[in-house]
Parts: sequence; structure tokens; C-alpha cells
Amino acid sequence: MSDDRETDTASESSYQLSRHKKSPSSLTNLSSSSGMTSLSSVSGSVMSVYSGDFGNLEVKGNIQFAIEYVESLKELHVFVAQCKDLAAADVKKQRSDPYVKAYLLPDKGKMGKKKTLVVKKTLNPVYNEILRYKIEKQILKTQKLNLSVWHRDSFKRNSFLGEVELDLETWDWDNKQNKQLRWYPLKRKTAPVALEAENRGDMKLALQYVPEPVPGKKLPTTGEVHIWVKECLDLPLLRGSHLNSFVKCTILPDTSRKSRQKTRAVGKTTNPIFNHTMVYDGFRPEDLMEACVELTVWDHYKLTNQFLGGLRIGFGTGKSYGTEVDWMDSTSEEVALWEKMVNSPNTWIEATLPLRMLLIAKISK
Repeated sequence: MSDDRETDTASESSYQLSRHKKSPSSLTNLSSSSGMTSLSSVSGSVMSVYSGDFGNLEVKGNIQFAIEYVESLKELHVFVAQCKDLAAADVKKQRSDPYVKAYLLPDKGKMGKKKTLVVKKTLNPVYNEILRYKIEKQILKTQKLNLSVWHRDSFKRNSFLGEVELDLETWDWDNKQNKQLRWYPLKRKTAPVALEAENRGDMKLALQYVPEPVPGKKLPTTGEVHIWVKECLDLPLLRGSHLNSFVKCTILPDTSRKSRQKTRAVGKTTNPIFNHTMVYDGFRPEDLMEACVELTVWDHYKLTNQFLGGLRIGFGTGKSYGTEVDWMDSTSEEVALWEKMVNSPNTWIEATLPLRMLLIAKISK
């Protein structure tokens, strides 16, 4: 998930399209999983987005677990026993490498996620692990417990195998029966209503298209897109009160590392001011129809980057150079900013846009 080893690129990058023009197949390094960009359900808000994959595998099977609140420790204990009859991620060999992930929702990050170990090569994994949450009982009664089962492949990508959600507000904690292990059927992702309430904060930015950066040149020059990342507002806290955020920019469909630029990280605030301008050259007027500026906000912690939210600014047509792509999914506000930029060359166009869930294109080398 982390690509911290890369160095910050210079402030100018070229937008390389020639290779995409020749073969649409070179677009295949972009994520192509179906319908993934509109992640449904509240649990969507807390996915390890970088590697989440829904929709490819059927959801079947059951999970056995029990929950108990231990008053003396002020802890919720989730005893994850086992799963049975899971879907097979490896269809040929009829097996998966499953693990279980737990969240308390609406998880604002104080708890973080908990997960079991991965059990390899089985559709009937046995875990017998206790996942513990330090939490006051009154607060617990406002939460939902979400347990999801995932297959983890050798590239550390995760595929969704099903989930169960318990409403802890209506849970009878005094009933002894409720402390017993019980089987629950795994379900698909739940309805999308809850995700809308999930606030990921906003980004204040300005864009400018410069059609002729070097006026008076005999040869026609290609244009530049300037992206001024000003600040982010009300970013979500995923790990208690700590936040060390930065913004990364890629111009799709070019996912090569050299097209990537990023700001410095700003720590200890949910309202970081970046004031960082990125310049991409190589834009002909017709490229503005086909390209999309992907800005993603990350929380950098130790060796990993956790995705907080992002924007995709373009015409949102669903296509790029004649190929259908799922990243051409700009919202009406994102489209409006891009249209204004295209129609007002050499002028900064400013906007404050809400960050959203994205499935991020895999990075090509």
C-alpha cells in the first residue's frame, strides 16, 4: 500500500499519451474491477481502499463468532471462531486465503480496524482469535459491529467474501445466550445509504489551463495544466488524534510513477495548508477531453499510507481515447470545475470540493 520509497518528483511532469494512443490495451493497468468506484455501505468508508475488491467473487458461507462486554476491563471482546463454505478465490484449486476484519461503525478511527491472521488454502478457516476494543459501554451502544471476510492473495490484494453487521444498540448484553458462539450467514455489501453520511472532508484547490506556455515560438507548443492544491478541510481522523496528511496527483490514463507528484506531508492538523502547485505539460486541446486529474489525500504513518479520500476532475464521460474506463467518474461538481478551466484559459479557477471514496488505479512501473 505504501510507496514511500519513491522520491518527490520535480514540479513539472509531462503527460505522456503517445503510448496510450497506440494501444488501448495499455490502459489495462488501471483498475478494471466492475462497478467498484461507487462503494456501497458504511463499511465501504473504512476499506483498505487501495486493495479492496468487491463484486468479483460470489458471497456465500457462514461465520461463527461471539461477542461479550468485559466490564472489569471495559473491553468488547469479539471471539472469531471459524468460517465455513466460503467462496473460492482460486476456482481451479477450490480454495481461498481468508481472514476476518472487524470495525466498530460509524468508525471515526479511534478504534481502527482489527483483523485475524490469514489462514491459507481453505474454504473452512479456523481462527479462534479474540479481537479486543477498549471502549466505554455507553459508547458501544451507539455502534454497529461489522465483521467482513476477505481473501488475501500473494500480491497482498484483498477480495471481499462477505460480511455480517450487528447493531449493538439493540443487543441484549445481559442475555447469557448472547455470549454463546453462533453461526451467521455472510451477506453482500449492505445498502449504500449510510455512505452518504460519511464525511471525508474537502479540498480547496484551483486549476488553470495554459494553452501556449511559450508564446511567440515558431513551433506549436503543447499546453500545460496547473494544479494549485491550497488546503484540505475537516479531514477524517483514522487513528485517534494523529494525522500526517499529504496529497498525491496522477493524470490518468498515465499511471506511470513519473507522472506522479505529491505535496509534502503536513502533520498534527485536520486542516492542512499545502499551497503546492503542480504543473503538467504535454496537453493538446483534445487531450483535455480524455484525461482526468486524480488527487488523493493520504495519512502517512510509519511505513504505510492510509487513503482518506480523493477527487477525480475531468469530463466524467466514462471513456478515455475510445476505451471505457471506470475512473472517468467525475461528480457534477468535479466536472463543473474542469469545464470552467477548459473554457477560461490562462485563468485560475478555484473550487472547494468534497473528498470521496475512490478505487485507485494500480501504479504501473
